[in-house]
Amino acid sequence: MIEKIKDLVARAKESAQDWLGNGLALKIAAVVVPVYLVIVMIFGVYWSFTPDIPNTQYLQKDAKMGVIGSATTSALIDVTETLLDKPGGFISNDISPPGIFMDDMPAWEYGVLIQVRDLSRAMRENFSRSQSQSQEDGDLAKAEPRFSFSNNSWAVPASESEYRQGIKFLKAYRSRLADVDQPQAQFYARADNLRYWLAGVESRLGSLSQRLSASVGRPRLNTDLANDANARQSTPASTELQIKTPWLEIDNVFYESRGTAWALICFLKAVEVDFADVLANKNASVSLRQIIRELEGTQQAMFSPMVLNGSGFGFLANHSLVMASYISRANGAITDLRDLLSQG
Repeated sequence: MIEKIKDLVARAKESAQDWLGNGLALKIAAVVVPVYLVIVMIFGVYWSFTPDIPNTQYLQKDAKMGVIGSATTSALIDVTETLLDKPGGFISNDISPPGIFMDDMPAWEYGVLIQVRDLSRAMRENFSRSQSQSQEDGDLAKAEPRFSFSNNSWAVPASESEYRQGIKFLKAYRSRLADVDQPQAQFYARADNLRYWLAGVESRLGSLSQRLSASVGRPRLNTDLANDANARQSTPASTELQIKTPWLEIDNVFYESRGTAWALICFLKAVEVDFADVLANKNASVSLRQIIRELEGTQQAMFSPMVLNGSGFGFLANHSLVMASYISRANGAITDLRDLLSQG
């Protein structure tokens, strides 16, 4: 038996040497491998382009129809479909080139996905319910957990399949909104509901602003227990903190912020339609438009091949600080808008 195995190994070696001896395999590899790498790079660059803001003409159509909630639901559907159907599809769970080597686009997708999750939760818990004791909508109750599914599952089930299931339930809810025979499907455009969702947006933007600003790294005082003499925390913390985003994560935070702002622009334009009367009553329409304008500044074309991280007043630009400026101004405007909505 051992002699037979040795004989088979020897024959395999001879066959391999004969095949490689004429140089044909090396010649094929010398052509195929570079071509494959070039194709992968081209697709990688193409897939790295972020989508434009979706056409919002349907928002005016929804406004004319007078179906409250249709614009916001349509925006949520369109943003999620764009996330899944853009060039390259959903990349965060790819296990093959070039997706597996990309990190900026998955960070952008994560920023969009977080906003999709937050709005779907707000629709389930607040927008579709008249009060805390009322029953939640069945379609929204099924859609919201689908969007909360892991974003890096590539099979059984894949992330995309779960998100498409969520879209299907959102479309069913949107159809029921316009059906007078199904009055149990409702969308309540009230100031308190809008304030609830904006509070979550404000918290997300505040965190992103801090992470973006930490690209240069600087010490800051610990204000976790400020303004409350009786406040306590689980474990002691230093009175001065050194906060700095790791160098390899700077571009990820930048693109996550860019994706977050992209999704918020779409959602806020829809909110402007559905909550038009509420905003007009509070004289807050212009405040909402200013938030949208600040966020639109984050979508400007970046002509640098990489996210630069110069010091605050250094020779090189710091793209994270520029992004933080827009995010912080939008965050401050949201705070002002929430204050307006709370006034009688």
